[in-house]
Amino acid sequence: MDLKQRIAEVVETSNAEFMAQCYNLEGAPALGSMVKTKSKDYDIYAIVYSSSTHGIDPNRRIIARGQNVGSEADIYKANPQLSKLLSTDFRALIVGYNKGKTVLQYLPPLPASIYAFVYPCDMDEVRDFTQSLNFLSLLTDARLSVSPDEVITAFLRYASQSHPSPDDFLVKAGKEIAWLLSNDIRRLDSILKRLQR
Repeated sequence: MDLKQRIAEVVETSNAEFMAQCYNLEGAPALGSMVKTKSKDYDIYAIVYSSSTHGIDPNRRIIARGQNVGSEADIYKANPQLSKLLSTDFRALIVGYNKGKTVLQYLPPLPASIYAFVYPCDMDEVRDFTQSLNFLSLLTDARLSVSPDEVITAFLRYASQSHPSPDDFLVKAGKEIAWLLSNDIRRLDSILKRLQR
């Protein structure tokens, strides 16, 4: 994989998700985008569900620095140390992995490797991954620090752009979600409304 495409490294990992630290403060992938990383023997696919920028030292609070500068960029020019004192991280929910050329849409037997590089998936990979929608049960059942419904709809809108007919893909995904959430009409209605353009 191309060195220039790396966006982060895994700094916390489990079979179900990982946290990655971005190389650039403004480098977090968007909510609902798909990324990939590695375990010992396979690529792992995951969907970004949260990101944050914070101070590296938990005992030092970030303070405002821009009162007397013209732009946000000037803050970093006047304070070059900030890039060493701040960190942007994101969390991604694992939705599958590959075994040889076969993509499996369930949790891998081993977590991502610590310090494994993280790459954004290109739209061809997203399209190939979403030919099957079996991974949606991992999303609908996920216990996340943010609303899983927001992540589901963000991902499906994002993934729809990789398909020749985005609307057809969203209809297909909506039907799968309707089946998965047939006992929770309120939640289903909320997700389907968010999928409408």
